[in-house]
Amino acid sequence: MTIRKTVLAGSLAAVTLFAAACSNNTGSSNAGTSGENGNGSSAGATKTITVAYGKWNETDNWGKWLTSVKEEFENANPGVKVELNAIEGSQYATKIPLLMMDEKTAPEVLAEDSFMINADSEAGYLEPLAVDTWDDWSNFNEGIKAAVTGTDGKIYGVPFSTDVRGLYYNKVLFEQAGLPVPWEPKTWDDILTASRTIKAQLPDVIPFWMNSSKAGQEATTMQTLQMLLYGTDDTMFEDGKWVTESPGLLSSLEFINTIYSEGMGPKLSQVMTAQAGQILETDLMPNNKVAIALNGNWLTGNWAPTGGKPWPEALDVYGFAKMPTQNGQGQGFTSMSGGWTLSVGAKSAEKELGFKFIQLATSKEHNKEFAMLDGALTPRTDVAADTEYTGQPGTLYGVAAEFITYTHVRPTNSDYPAVSTAVQEMVEKVASASLKPEAAMKDYAKSVERKVGAEKVMAK
Repeated sequence: MTIRKTVLAGSLAAVTLFAAACSNNTGSSNAGTSGENGNGSSAGATKTITVAYGKWNETDNWGKWLTSVKEEFENANPGVKVELNAIEGSQYATKIPLLMMDEKTAPEVLAEDSFMINADSEAGYLEPLAVDTWDDWSNFNEGIKAAVTGTDGKIYGVPFSTDVRGLYYNKVLFEQAGLPVPWEPKTWDDILTASRTIKAQLPDVIPFWMNSSKAGQEATTMQTLQMLLYGTDDTMFEDGKWVTESPGLLSSLEFINTIYSEGMGPKLSQVMTAQAGQILETDLMPNNKVAIALNGNWLTGNWAPTGGKPWPEALDVYGFAKMPTQNGQGQGFTSMSGGWTLSVGAKSAEKELGFKFIQLATSKEHNKEFAMLDGALTPRTDVAADTEYTGQPGTLYGVAAEFITYTHVRPTNSDYPAVSTAVQEMVEKVASASLKPEAAMKDYAKSVERKVGAEKVMAK
């Protein structure tokens, strides 16, 4: 995802995110006394709920969607005020826990990356949701529900998006370099061969782009390392332990090393920045400067008429190919799926109103609105069957549905966030040539052991 500066949307009276949350949740004696449904039935009794989310770029599609929900929610609930608080995408992962842990600042509603569900629920930051009394819950994909289920079996978030990853390839550049279109790589060697051809024939073009730094955060873990690793015969987590040394992990790092050591990757100044996604999606790709990009289906949202870089011809220029496994083994292809949820802060004051807001925000109408705005894959089965959604031009909905056949999900383990950080450090060391692949893997093994304990790691 792309990243820009922080904006606080909502009440003009909110001086800061923290002050707003504090004043909204612990105000005068009239606040929070208007009945269990939070409708503010008595005159002057006002309740405020805070909705925290990440602003990933200047287009702020999440903000547009939540503003629409806010307006409908406030109209349906007189006396209730919704404050939207946007947090800069690059700072979201560090700021949101600070808000959640304090009852003075905990938002009623927050956008939660699904990989954080277990860690944050075990830390007591998230409120379990009473989905068993919510009829609409049956319209959500069963497989995706697993990503929001805690180790205690309770539901801690409602999904509003999911995704897949693959290889964008520039058909114009491929034809100029004498490469086949459509391009259907069957092994990693096919990718490297195409990248080497691009480098030789089109020296001003970046042959292969992938997230490769700590600044890339989870994108580096999921869109790069895991997209490679899950195409080998090894995985990241097996039999309750983190696999910190394996042939598959080493092969993944060697692929990254080959791309960078042979000059087929982006400049480090382009990729080792929090703005790397923005650079790729709104500059390099639209200007035909990248031949292949390992990335997610959501990029098309930036190129839509409402996106940050409207580009009607985007999918005429770029194809979207399945990521092959290392040697074509297994099903032949691989992908990774994640997604975002809306959760209720356990320490917030108006938890019932928070869940009520989530139910509206993830309804069929509003989830379809979000998916069509953002280019996201819907987690709802009824929206997935909607012909207006599936037939939207300039999207990858139809293609991406096939990718789900080959997809994997991240380990649902509370230690995952810490391990993911170690992955990002390992990838950056290889991409920057600070360490050779085997040495970087050894460092990673030591780092993970320090973080989670020797009893939770294994080598293969």
